Amino acid sequence: MHILITGGAGMIGRKLTERLVKDGGLNGQALERLTLVDVVAPTAPAGFTGKTDTFSTDIAAPGAAAQALAHRPDVIFHLAAVVSGEAEQNFDKGYHVNLDGTRALLEAIRQIGPDYHPKVVFTSSIAVYGAPFPDAIPDDFHLTPLLSYGTQKAICELLLADYSRHNILDGVSVRLPSIVVRPGKPNKAASGFFSGIIREPLAGQEGILPVDKDVLHWHASPRSAVGFLIHAAGLTREQLGPRINLAMPGVCCTVGEQIEALRRVAGDKVAARVRYAPDPFIKGIVAGWPRRFDPRRALALGFRAEAMFDDIIRAHIEDELGGRVPA
Repeated sequence: MHILITGGAGMIGRKLTERLVKDGGLNGQALERLTLVDVVAPTAPAGFTGKTDTFSTDIAAPGAAAQALAHRPDVIFHLAAVVSGEAEQNFDKGYHVNLDGTRALLEAIRQIGPDYHPKVVFTSSIAVYGAPFPDAIPDDFHLTPLLSYGTQKAICELLLADYSRHNILDGVSVRLPSIVVRPGKPNKAASGFFSGIIREPLAGQEGILPVDKDVLHWHASPRSAVGFLIHAAGLTREQLGPRINLAMPGVCCTVGEQIEALRRVAGDKVAARVRYAPDPFIKGIVAGWPRRFDPRRALALGFRAEAMFDDIIRAHIEDELGGRVPA
């Protein structure tokens, strides 16, 4: 099997690559070739004995998508994206990467011809929904995004569904919760503080909280996000039916409950490193986000996430901190 990952140098792209190499395959087929694409050249995975192609490119640039598809990958994980806060502040860049890049990839698949029919797994977002919300948002709640990022993702969902309907490809879209705890340095996502108030205190640093503690949100770990993608790649068109865009399961909790989970897992000293510093821009974005979901369709199809936020913190400690809670 040949797998292409766009956004292969990103956090989820790296973790997905590691998992695929560890598993040795996907959907019962041996992994023989990997193509990893990003604006920054991805690193070839350690321990993989098959063929690896890594290159740096803007997937929206003329010819870039065709180059990525040159060896006809069987499965494509399309993760490349500009994150929420950056897409909102840089209108042109958000549409170029998030929309133009996706359209270029889908169209490059079509141009290869009817004998090529790859599986395409697209990472969408719960930002496709917009207020006012019910208490728990069902999978088929109407899409009225309040941010450019959510609008771009919603358009891409429609494109993926239409290209699938025309049998150009076999698509599935997973609407990811906020993925926490993200390792490494903060990114430009408006949701970055959800990770920062856990990651930084665990690293002995101050974690900045820009919103009130009663802000409620939907979360899953990077480990779960990778699991969502792998599971989605194994779903058949018959299992999915005509609606190929799915809201993923997650943990619903307030920011205050996140901090209390940190206290339970790591102790008072670590939790005390969170400092409240209100940010009107972040507050304004977060105010329009969905908070709680009813992911019964995804659950029925076998998707799974953590049961509580404590589990998300423990996953970060196990995967990024060697299983030890720092002092």
